[in-house]
Amino acid sequence: MDDFVKFLIARINDDSHLPMLDLIEQLANDYEAMALSDFRPAGLAYALRVLGQSYTERPIYQQEWRPQPFKESGPSPVEFEPS
Repeated sequence: MDDFVKFLIARINDDSHLPMLDLIEQLANDYEAMALSDFRPAGLAYALRVLGQSYTERPIYQQEWRPQPFKESGPSPVEFEPS
């Protein structure tokens, strides 16, 4: 994920005239500054991957940066069994 965050920041530096990229840069910087004990990095990483899909045509973009389906943690729902 570190390489992906660096990739996004580099794209922002290339195209800094777009205000949306400033917000993405803020998210990328927040991700880099988060402590390992923080519970938010998984959700933020997913958001960055979704936003980064706009760069898929770039030769340096890597396929492993594509977002994976988001899975909620916690207990599985109980299945209903009709009587």
